[in-house]
Parts: sequence; C-alpha cells; structure tokens
Amino acid sequence: MSGPTIDVQLAHRTIRAYTDEPVGEDVITTLLDVARQSATSSFRQQVTVIRVLDPAIREEIHAVSGQPYVGGSRGELLVFVVDLHRNAVLRERAGADVEPVERTNLFLQAVEDTVIAAQNLVVAAESLGLGTTYLGSIATDPRRIIAALGLPRHTYPLLGLLVGHPDQEPQFKPRLPREITTAVDTYPEVTDHLEALEAYDRTVRDYYDLREANKRSDTFTAQVVRTLGNGGSSSSPVLEVLHEQGLCLR
Repeated sequence: MSGPTIDVQLAHRTIRAYTDEPVGEDVITTLLDVARQSATSSFRQQVTVIRVLDPAIREEIHAVSGQPYVGGSRGELLVFVVDLHRNAVLRERAGADVEPVERTNLFLQAVEDTVIAAQNLVVAAESLGLGTTYLGSIATDPRRIIAALGLPRHTYPLLGLLVGHPDQEPQFKPRLPREITTAVDTYPEVTDHLEALEAYDRTVRDYYDLREANKRSDTFTAQVVRTLGNGGSSSSPVLEVLHEQGLCLR
C-alpha cells in the first residue's frame, strides 16, 4: 500500500550536507504552522520552536553538538523546546499553583508534544523535497544551550533539527525487522527472534561494506554493545539540569 505521504515517510534518509540555497520564508512559515497544528496532549500545547538565525547562537549550538554540519549557514537550524513555562506563567497570573508543571508526568506529556511537532515538520519538509537531520547531540551540554537561547525556568531544549536543500544522496539505512519491533498483545522478546536479528546484522554489515566513501564493517548488535551510553549526549547530567529548570521534581 502506498500514497504520497507514505512514500515520503518510507523514503526518509538523514541528510547532513546542504546546498547554499536558502529555504524560502513561505516554506519556513508553512513548516512552523505544521508543527503548531500537531497533536497535543490535553490541549496543553507545551512546545516552542526556536529558529536560530544569529550566527553567534548557531556557533554555540555547533560547539555543543560537535557536528561539523551544524556550523556555518547551510540549512535552517531549529530547536524544539519542551515548554511548560508558558502554562506556568498563565497559572501564576491566575493565582493557581504551578506545582503540576514540576511533575515528571507533565514533563513527559510535553516531551510527547515536542516530538510529535518535530516529526510532523520533518514529514512536511521532506514532502517538499527538503532534507532533514535531527540533532540529539545538543544534549551534550544542555546548560549551554539553555544559556544560548535564553530559555526560562520550566523549559528544556529537547532536540535540534536542520532543514535544507540536500547536497548528498545517501543510501537508505536498513531498519530492524518488523517482527522485532512490532507485536500483537504482548512484548516481542528479542531472544525469540535471534535468527531475524542475525540476518539483520548481516544486512547492516553489507550496508556498511557497500556504502560509498566508507569502508566500515559493522553490525547493529556490535554497535549496541560498543557504543550504547558513550558520547556526550548519553552521559551529560540531564536529570540535574531538569531539576535546575524546575522540571521532573516529583
């Protein structure tokens, strides 16, 4: 089964190289409206998208991410912010307690809003022939991102996103088999699907063996064992920063 939207989603690839061609203002407005119209938990609308145009701020984000393609001016840089501040201010102005926004439950709801908005924008951008890449790497130093963007209490910079005109044609990266990642009624234990996992590892090894400009030989399982938990974005003091921001306190 297929359709224009499904075809775009199934054709998703991460684009890390962009041309100098700017994304039109009308396109940016449309993409931000798509994010704004996304589904939201209990109509709380707990997300803010910050478009980064100041070169100095972009360089701060570049420095935190450590990714070379974040620097410079190619592609639009957006930061998706989990935002409970706005609703906290509305409650304060009405004389209501702000304690609920400091609960982990509310933070998770806001994370859902933020991720949904980001993914809707990605699908819309790719439907227009643009490329995208998520920047989870901004979690390497969330305090620095908070300072760079002037984020108030009860907010958290969840992820960045680059959107632009592609300057590369990467291969499609294979995903885990359906029987491992989906199930009916009960959880699909990985130990029940070891043959499928082994076949997937062979597919991933072939992907790396055949990928242009890359002689790496690797498997999914080997990456999980070798790299899971490594890197700045996986070891930064996220919970400490959340508490400093007045989030997930209970």
